[in-house]
Amino acid sequence: MSTPAAPGRRRILDRWRLVSPTGARVVSLRQLPKRERARLLAPSAFTTLNMVSGLSSVLLAFRGHFTVAAVLIAVSIVLDIADGFVARLVGATSPFGLQLDSLADLISFGLAPAILVHTWALDEWPVLAWLAAFFWLACAAFRLARFNVTIDPLADKRYFVGLPSPGAAAVVMATILALDSPQWGPGTGPWRAWFPLVVSVVPALLMVMTVRFRSFRTLLSPTTRPARVTTALVGLAIVLGLVLAPGLTALVVAYGYVLTAPLGVLTAPVRERILGEDAVAPPRRRMPSVFLPLDEEEADVEA
Repeated sequence: MSTPAAPGRRRILDRWRLVSPTGARVVSLRQLPKRERARLLAPSAFTTLNMVSGLSSVLLAFRGHFTVAAVLIAVSIVLDIADGFVARLVGATSPFGLQLDSLADLISFGLAPAILVHTWALDEWPVLAWLAAFFWLACAAFRLARFNVTIDPLADKRYFVGLPSPGAAAVVMATILALDSPQWGPGTGPWRAWFPLVVSVVPALLMVMTVRFRSFRTLLSPTTRPARVTTALVGLAIVLGLVLAPGLTALVVAYGYVLTAPLGVLTAPVRERILGEDAVAPPRRRMPSVFLPLDEEEADVEA
């Protein structure tokens, strides 16, 4: 039992203590100093804001505010990046934070882009729109679930298996920011149905495929002076581009990141020959299956 609190300040929860599934005692957050508590809760605060932004994007898409809804998806991408950066910075990563982050990503990068494409360009074809939205949501859920159950400490952290859900959502966001105009908006010319379908189906398929995409973690968390300078220059160029030409800049960044995977596969032999083995993705290690065959003795017992 925990130490009794001072008279007049005893709380109901003071009579209980946290115990992990293994039986080890766990320190409650309310027993920690305020500064330590804030450090541990900082990543979850960004995750919660990510969920708020994603839900707001969904509601605005239903009201026809497509550009603002797309901007909120971009805000969710920034918050998702900040969430992981802060977690690594303060050393506050945890299984709970991982699951909470995935649930927030499912809202912001699974549900929000699906609804946005549905309402932006496919609302005149309700069955087709429903299929496209469900396909995106299902692929995003599969991608996030696979990421959660196949975390390998020995895996190369420079690469993701499959297109990350924020990268896929960036394709939808950038397309709407660039084409939502009287000349190129939904319901005009050849863009009427096939282009929104391509925008929604291709990134969804890339999420569930096993093609590797660079994580650019070294760019986001530079450790050397040249790396810091490179990160600062890239960040400055993106910010200036978003201020001067937001639609074009978003298209270049989002579509350019998607193209890094096929270009990486095509140029891998040349890069390996010139720059060495470290310049290409290593062979992917197959994770052990959750469903294991029964031994003969166990099968006899079951029979």
